[in-house]
Amino acid sequence: MVGSLFDTLLRPGAEAGALEPGLAQSYDVSDDGMTVSLTLRDGVKFSDGTALTAEDVQFSLNRARNPDLSPWAGLLGNIDTVDIAGNTITLSMKAPDPTILSMLATFTTGVVSKAAFDATPGETDQDKSAALFAQTNAGIGTGPFYLCGFEQGTSMDFCANTHYWRTGADGKPLPYLTGVHFEIIPDDATRILKLQAGEVDAAEFIPFSRVTELESDPSVQMNLFPSTRIIYAPINTRPTRSDGSANPLADARVRQALNYATNKNALIGLVLQGAGKPMTSPLMAAATQMATSTDPLYGYDLQKAKTLIGEAGLEPGTEIILTTLAGSADDSTIFAALQQMWAPLGIKLKVEQVDNATRGAKNRSGDFDIHTYGWVNDVDDPSQVTGWLGYTPTANAVGTGWENEKFNSLFEQSASEMDTAKRADQYAKMQDIYAQEAPLLFMYETPFAVAVSNAVEGYVQAPLGNNLFEEATVSR
Repeated sequence: MVGSLFDTLLRPGAEAGALEPGLAQSYDVSDDGMTVSLTLRDGVKFSDGTALTAEDVQFSLNRARNPDLSPWAGLLGNIDTVDIAGNTITLSMKAPDPTILSMLATFTTGVVSKAAFDATPGETDQDKSAALFAQTNAGIGTGPFYLCGFEQGTSMDFCANTHYWRTGADGKPLPYLTGVHFEIIPDDATRILKLQAGEVDAAEFIPFSRVTELESDPSVQMNLFPSTRIIYAPINTRPTRSDGSANPLADARVRQALNYATNKNALIGLVLQGAGKPMTSPLMAAATQMATSTDPLYGYDLQKAKTLIGEAGLEPGTEIILTTLAGSADDSTIFAALQQMWAPLGIKLKVEQVDNATRGAKNRSGDFDIHTYGWVNDVDDPSQVTGWLGYTPTANAVGTGWENEKFNSLFEQSASEMDTAKRADQYAKMQDIYAQEAPLLFMYETPFAVAVSNAVEGYVQAPLGNNLFEEATVSR
């Protein structure tokens, strides 16, 4: 949703890996990769009508790359300085960065009005940020909408930016909508009922078990948008659990066994009604650049799983807890299937249902055995998802506690490797290591299931997960 409020210097193109001008009308990377120059587009205004300047870009990029302010600062970690002269922005790099252009098309580099920020009361950056959003006034961004109302955890309202710089294919100013109202409804069934009753115009995260039903509803358009979404389950690899007891999942053989004992195609049939495919790379969706294809990745082999469990010496009746999202029909189906699939290994699988915030807190603290999770690329480059899932300093290897010195070294080398072939080889080796160590339960890739009313036209959910409302219309 951030992309609806804040523009970036570059924009993801229609094709995978492609970029197109955004707030910058042109850009250039020096031959040695140490300098990136961008020229700002003329005439762009913030939603309050004030002009965008290079100073706003400099201010915004410096905030975005400050690790004290942004958990995404690592995406811009190779920038040394951001300099401006007239309408030109120059990035001087600490080292060549093969990802920098993709990062400049990522939500975390959205441009903020420096004047609006400076004028907002508050002693710290966080105080100012909170106060700005609480004001719900136009002025902070150049995106097609601005935040004009919200109730924490319940709803948000976007209002059209009447100064937005882009036009539609018909030559008319975007956005076409005067506003968008969001309701946060965690329960799948409730979201669908509200859509069918005409109380909402669109509902995302539709359980795949309901897709066929909604496809037959004459008042609804059931969309399966192409995506980079993968569904997996982080496995706690620490020697001990949070309560101090020995962790059976610390043994890679047990983690491998769980993967072999999981019939991915059966899960896809049960959860996705066939609308998906097993993960073929252990680290990313198959559509991601530099993904290697291991087909099958831990194909179903119950006998091999039993052998590994025996080698690991796992006691029959060992209890493992799967943490799932309360209210998620998909998670409930996954639990029931895994409970049955893993029973022949002597594993007693129990469920713990929590809300999303609690699941996130458990992931960060290591207070879990296995939990459901998913990922969608924010950039069309393997560095972000690989850093998140496997590189220990980024997020403790997606909370698993897994650490591999060779993997970390390869990732660090790849961060400044401008030779595409060499970089691809580094990523191939990382994927081999990760597959062997199996810090995840590797499950499947899915499309984005979004149902919209027949009154809606032009809404799209992009492969990177962006909700694109600027060309949408609603007939009342």
